Amino acid sequence: MIKAVIFDMDGLMIDSERVTYECYKVYLNSLGLDMTEDFYKTLLGQTINVCRDKFLRQYGKDFPYDECIKRVHEMVDGRFRAEGVPLKNGLLELLKYLKKNKFKMIVATSSERKRVDAILKRGGISEYFDASICGDEVEKGKPDPEVFLKACEKLKISTEEAMVLEDSEAGIQAAYDGKIKVICVPDMKYPADNYVEMTTRICKDLAEVKKYMEQCCQ
Repeated sequence: MIKAVIFDMDGLMIDSERVTYECYKVYLNSLGLDMTEDFYKTLLGQTINVCRDKFLRQYGKDFPYDECIKRVHEMVDGRFRAEGVPLKNGLLELLKYLKKNKFKMIVATSSERKRVDAILKRGGISEYFDASICGDEVEKGKPDPEVFLKACEKLKISTEEAMVLEDSEAGIQAAYDGKIKVICVPDMKYPADNYVEMTTRICKDLAEVKKYMEQCCQ
């Protein structure tokens, strides 16, 4: 029986991936470089250290990665302040349903604590979550299952009692390897067939996740 839902953040709850990609392109263009959408998709769901390695292989060992991340986050945060945090379709309805029905909820994300707390607060959804586990609080990022296993430990539940909601292949792999059921809500990239096979279900949006939870958890 499912007692808790583990939420990824970027691309799953927050419609941030396209904005982040656009900001990466702006910064890289200022250096005379470019970023393809295919390369950006390889970063989704990864920790900052994994992303650093990918950037250095792609753009050279002298690439100013830390400055890049700082500038891109500033641009994304500026967009969020000006336009509001873009919540994914169906998120609030899903959160209200889970809260009403006494499911435990936790955020498990590759993003760093400071950014996560700011986005959840600015998006007005902090109150729904019992806890969070962030990328700077684990040794191994997705696709390693550590972040999800720690989420279960923090909520004091077994992996069999949890359901992960993810948008990325790295997140699907992490949940699968942790022996936790996972629903994928694709964002910029639909998962490859081998990842689809690892999921409990593919949903088009979080409104569809709510309908599934209503059916399977009655």
